Amino acid sequence: MTTIRNIVLVHGGFVDGSGWQGVYDHLTADGYRVAVVQNPTVSLAGDVAATRQVLDGLDGPAVLVGHSYGGVVITEAGDHPNVAALAYITAFAPDKGESVSSLIADPPPGAPVPPILPPKDGFLFLDRDKFAASFAADVPEAQAAFMADSQAPWGVAALEGAVSEPAWQTKSSWYLVATDDRMIPPAAQRAMSERAGATVTETPGSHAVYVSRPAVVAAVIAQAAESLGGRS
Repeated sequence: MTTIRNIVLVHGGFVDGSGWQGVYDHLTADGYRVAVVQNPTVSLAGDVAATRQVLDGLDGPAVLVGHSYGGVVITEAGDHPNVAALAYITAFAPDKGESVSSLIADPPPGAPVPPILPPKDGFLFLDRDKFAASFAADVPEAQAAFMADSQAPWGVAALEGAVSEPAWQTKSSWYLVATDDRMIPPAAQRAMSERAGATVTETPGSHAVYVSRPAVVAAVIAQAAESLGGRS
């Protein structure tokens, strides 16, 4: 059985790869080789290309991990031969032809509405004053404020990018549901994870659970790696 030592982390919209530092620290301490993709978040194709570039440089199989919109990226990029498994961290897991736009088009009654401001020059931001409550409610106040003030512009084209062939149809997948998420409703997370046939873990946590509970997130990723071959 092939040993899986590589982990590739893919961030979502409005943020960059630095939010993965806590997860990175836990995984590297356990002996994994971890790469963090810096998505341009301008278009899905561009983000898939950035992810494939990292995957191309690996010396063996990897667990490909996506948070939020990063789940769309890994669903499209996950057919790469170096991807052994997928891990979705409170993430979108689209089917063929689906995009973030299509998945959020018809929210269930009573679901929180993410405070996305109207597009400006083809890019989206979250309302700074509502960022913490919606995205990072369990992150320390000062850190959540920094995240709000350092938002990365998220291209409308990235939201509208549709998946061609979902990698979860052919690759094993794991999913972490954050039960206090106010960006992607937990019910939607459960539905997507069930459709993908993922091994599911649930934890209390906001949409930024990868920041607030990095040990829990790292444990799910390690579970995927160990289930498919373990560490050396």
